[in-house]
Amino acid sequence: MKLRIWSALLAVYIFWGANFLAIRFAVDSIPPFLMSGTRFLVAGGVLYVWLRSTGTQAPDRKYWRSTSIVGLLMLTGGNGCVAWASQWVPSGVTALLVGSIPIWMVLIDAFYPGFPRPKLGTFIGVVIGFTGIAVLLAPGVLAEEHAVVDLLGGVMLLLGALLWAIGSIYDREAHLPESSLMGSSMVMLAGGFGLLLLGTISGEWVQLNFGAISPRSLSGLVYQIMFGSLVGFVAYTWLLHVAPTALVATYAYVVPLIAILLGSSLAQEPFTPHILISAGMILGSLVLVNTKRDVSRPVKTTRVLSTNED
Repeated sequence: MKLRIWSALLAVYIFWGANFLAIRFAVDSIPPFLMSGTRFLVAGGVLYVWLRSTGTQAPDRKYWRSTSIVGLLMLTGGNGCVAWASQWVPSGVTALLVGSIPIWMVLIDAFYPGFPRPKLGTFIGVVIGFTGIAVLLAPGVLAEEHAVVDLLGGVMLLLGALLWAIGSIYDREAHLPESSLMGSSMVMLAGGFGLLLLGTISGEWVQLNFGAISPRSLSGLVYQIMFGSLVGFVAYTWLLHVAPTALVATYAYVVPLIAILLGSSLAQEPFTPHILISAGMILGSLVLVNTKRDVSRPVKTTRVLSTNED
């Protein structure tokens, strides 16, 4: 069992860490909203059909409202922002900014009625985290010509992380199917349809040229469907049931590091001292937030966390 747990955890580290680079490759020649919509519709459809074929009961219609809200917030909003910003922002930096999701969740919880107030150590972690984000985005504010991070792209990534956090908080109180896998397939289908609608409204069908899609972009899309949304997700869901929560949560620290290393080595993305400093601050803040947070009320990160990656 220990070998299986560590194998699954290693799969989550690697597949989710590489997923950010796969997104950046995919949007090279595929419009971002249509690309992400296709990803989630295919992955959600495959998962739904597989579950039904293995005897899982069809979900009650009442669950579609909740799963649609989660899908629109986390996938249409959260992942849509990630895909759009990935046209300009390096994948490693994207992973760092998306990693601010737990920080946003702490801030929302602080003002959410009925939730325990965060402890001092948690707030210190929040302050360190946002300071790290400021360090990361500062060159884009002070000297755009020297910026590694596109400022608008960075803001969109923070907005995506905020929407993902709101969806996660709604998810833990929502009425969802008993099968977490079925719930995730429904969320992916709803989010995928939302992304296709967003792509249609923004005129992406006019921009889409099937003949111009590069092999690298197509490979990035296929990778997201197979490894980011299906293999990585299945491993993560299984770990939630058999492994200590603290062990599973280590993905939040490891995935951004893998994303940075892969981006710099495979895509020649910049890895400057200020990125290194901000990475240390953001990842350090995540450690504080996760270890100091009040665990008397369990927090479900989400049933579809693997699709981000958010």
